[in-house]
Amino acid sequence: MTSRRVRIGIDTGGTFTDVVAVDEETGATTTTKTPSTPGDPADGFLAGVEKVLGMLGLDGSAVTAVSHGTTVATNQLLEGKLDRIGFITTEGYASVLEIARQSVPDGYGNSYFWVKPPRIVPADLVKTVGGRLDHTGAEVRPFDREQAVAAARFFADAGITTVGVCFLHAYANDAHERAMLDVLHVEHPECVVSISSGVLREYREYERSVTTLVDAAVKPKVAAYVTNIRHRLDTLAPGVPFYVMKSNGGVLSAEEVVHQPITTMLSGPAAGALGAALIAQTAGFDRILTCDGGGTSTDVTVVIDGEPALTTEGTVGDYPSKIPMIDVVTVGAGGGSIAWLSPEGTLKVGPRSAGADPGPMCYPSRGPEPTVTDAHVVLGRIPPHLLGGEIPLSVEAARGGLETLGGKLDLTLEAAATGILEISAWNQANALRQVTVAKGLDVRDFTLTTFGGSGSLLACRLMDVLGLPRTLVPPNPGNVSAFGLLTVDVRNDYVQTMVTRHTALDADAVGTAFAALEDQAARALDGEGFGRAEQRMQRTADLRYVGQAFEVRVPVAEGTPDAAVLDDVATAFHAAHRQLYGYDFSLDPRQAVEWVNLRVSGIGPIRRPDLVALPDRTEGSVADAVSGSRPVWFDEWLDTPTYWRPDLQPGDVVVGPAIVEEFGSTVPVHPGFVATVDSYANLLLTKEAAL
Repeated sequence: MTSRRVRIGIDTGGTFTDVVAVDEETGATTTTKTPSTPGDPADGFLAGVEKVLGMLGLDGSAVTAVSHGTTVATNQLLEGKLDRIGFITTEGYASVLEIARQSVPDGYGNSYFWVKPPRIVPADLVKTVGGRLDHTGAEVRPFDREQAVAAARFFADAGITTVGVCFLHAYANDAHERAMLDVLHVEHPECVVSISSGVLREYREYERSVTTLVDAAVKPKVAAYVTNIRHRLDTLAPGVPFYVMKSNGGVLSAEEVVHQPITTMLSGPAAGALGAALIAQTAGFDRILTCDGGGTSTDVTVVIDGEPALTTEGTVGDYPSKIPMIDVVTVGAGGGSIAWLSPEGTLKVGPRSAGADPGPMCYPSRGPEPTVTDAHVVLGRIPPHLLGGEIPLSVEAARGGLETLGGKLDLTLEAAATGILEISAWNQANALRQVTVAKGLDVRDFTLTTFGGSGSLLACRLMDVLGLPRTLVPPNPGNVSAFGLLTVDVRNDYVQTMVTRHTALDADAVGTAFAALEDQAARALDGEGFGRAEQRMQRTADLRYVGQAFEVRVPVAEGTPDAAVLDDVATAFHAAHRQLYGYDFSLDPRQAVEWVNLRVSGIGPIRRPDLVALPDRTEGSVADAVSGSRPVWFDEWLDTPTYWRPDLQPGDVVVGPAIVEEFGSTVPVHPGFVATVDSYANLLLTKEAAL
């Protein structure tokens, strides 16, 4: 048995599986990568655990916990690989999925061409059951058990083994849904079932229905995946705590995640945002934009005072999912994004990706189409290898593909490659505008924090396009998402709809509702091993002006709410609405405020890794980190020095043009920019004129 103890974070991406191990005593981190295994992601997961333990000379007995970020549920939805599922709803509401919402993507100018996507459940697999509740939860008509039995037997006879149940107003009273669940257990015992009151206790029937059905659809695959990893992990480190990242910025034990798989939708991107938030806040920056560039896509979000923005208006593919999730915007602008020509003959980049297999043209497996990575390698922006030489890259193969593409556009090799990178940069810039300018925030007030294997390659260009003051690039940027998994608390979210005008609000009723939600959260945290003294509760509420269709979330103070506390919440709503939309109605007595949802987040704190400041360089100079030079294209071919980042020390300044390389990523420093190493080994990119 070893005396050293480590916690491990593993983020499975489309191309690579990133691994970080943190020493429990010293806080020292060890990072590595291993290729993802799309056929069975568990293979890459276990290979990553074994690889990092081998680097440390440890065995499974040294592991105290494993945290995991996964895209299994997301990929299943994005790829449309859903089994046939059934839907049971209230009599008279069989068409709720067909009617959906009247909103059209890209505005009504697109309404002539837009066709509704296929429903998650076809009309022939929708069954209704009699019984009715009103919006307060009071029973209007009793539950029709005979119809319920008929619906359950229909799905059993049809071989449908996954069913979602959403009855009208079940957010206020789940009695009818529970009765339906009992019937399904008796009549169709092998059926996997999700009920809306267990997934999303919130009004808006269409969104609640789809969210419940998405939960049911991904439950079998997520449960099988997590259970498989749990069993295989037990052969290496028996009984070690195994946590899975959730979209809301928390983790949950694998045993509980299988019962609420929809909460893992944005598992990986959420971890990256939280890891970057901790790194940037430690470095002294409290308003940051995260830019997580991978092989398939780039994920961006905004973080203020260490807290990423949350939303319940997210979608995954064609499906709205009203679960709390970090507000991430994803664009198909990763290293593997394919460059192609539209039917009109214009150059496009993404969203299709070459992925890990076959990958870009420069990969050993030689993908058939040029990608963003191919453009970088022919311009000298990245070295002719990845992962410190583990994966050799063929510059010639990439050159051939780009020359062919450029020939179709009558462009030189350099112009074609630069054009691909320019389109990719603008795609990322537009995503960053969506999380800032579109939310009433000035993008120029933020520090860009780039990470992921390809996240920092376009940092200088993004600073030019958006007018950003600086970019922070953490050490080992390709492993920030895996590191973020080790910074995350256990977290569960609970919601209760209470649509009431502010002037008619009963403080006692609000207090009772919050207490009930906090009791649910506390019992869940009890099961995760957190004592009541450790647990933290966060209250928020969704408010709107009467007649509006969307709400704004604001914090609610702890303790027993009284009239003054409720008025403070309304005041905070006015201010938040003004920031988001540019106006408020606080001085207009005709415009009433309405409360919609009460929310509680139950948090079980986990010890975060320590980020240790390092002393400035005391001997030698920045020149000691120069590892060589090569021609790099920056509007012209320049002989550019390359720096080995692990040899850089705090206080060092790298003047562009330069290329800073490390095991998992590369940072091109363009002419006119400088990179300064801070006390935490972060690179801070700024324009020379700003010094």
